[in-house]
Amino acid sequence: MSKITAAAEDYLKEIYTLCTHYEKASTSEIAARLGIQSASVTNMIQKLSQTEPPLVNYQKNLGVTLTEAGRKAALNIFRRHRLLEVYLYEKLNYAWDEVHEEAEKLEHVASPKMINQIAAVLGNPTHSPHGHPIPSPDLMMPIMQEMPLTDLSPSVDATIQRVRDRDANLLRYLAQHNLNLGTDITVQKKLTDGAMHILVKGEIHKPVRLTASMAQQIFVNKSPEGSELPGR
Repeated sequence: MSKITAAAEDYLKEIYTLCTHYEKASTSEIAARLGIQSASVTNMIQKLSQTEPPLVNYQKNLGVTLTEAGRKAALNIFRRHRLLEVYLYEKLNYAWDEVHEEAEKLEHVASPKMINQIAAVLGNPTHSPHGHPIPSPDLMMPIMQEMPLTDLSPSVDATIQRVRDRDANLLRYLAQHNLNLGTDITVQKKLTDGAMHILVKGEIHKPVRLTASMAQQIFVNKSPEGSELPGR
């Protein structure tokens, strides 16, 4: 297989992500995630379907899926990206709202040797600073045990496991209010507009307000006992 371009790698990541939620990725959804015109997406998808081996399966008006070669290429990109994020965060003291953008640039140029050495120096981490799983060296994606914060009932204890990494403003807001990975929380109240008030363990008198959009980007694990705690 010839070298995959940076632009093609970005497409493969978006198609992989969309196909984890839907049976197929539509050109309009891909265009929205990449911020480009649908016509440009169609042109690139056609090219990716004609590589040797093909990276995507594409039929006009029927959506897009990854071939096995495309799936492995996408997982390799995620592995590079997330290991770079951990390195920037742990070794270069970047904040968690800064690492995504830097890794987006570096993931296309980092060599396999560099990525392997970064993984070794870091002790082969399994998750990014935002809680996203890092594919293994043989390109297996760990299964996440989590639920959207929006599905958590009031008065049930949970722990923050993952936060989507694209919204730097959200990440800064969460850090300012001690809503970090591993933080134990409880939903105090859900509002009619989808917003919610969150209690941080140890700071139960200072609820944090999250908009519906914020809450949709946060994923949690219930506490082991999963019990509802009265009086909160």
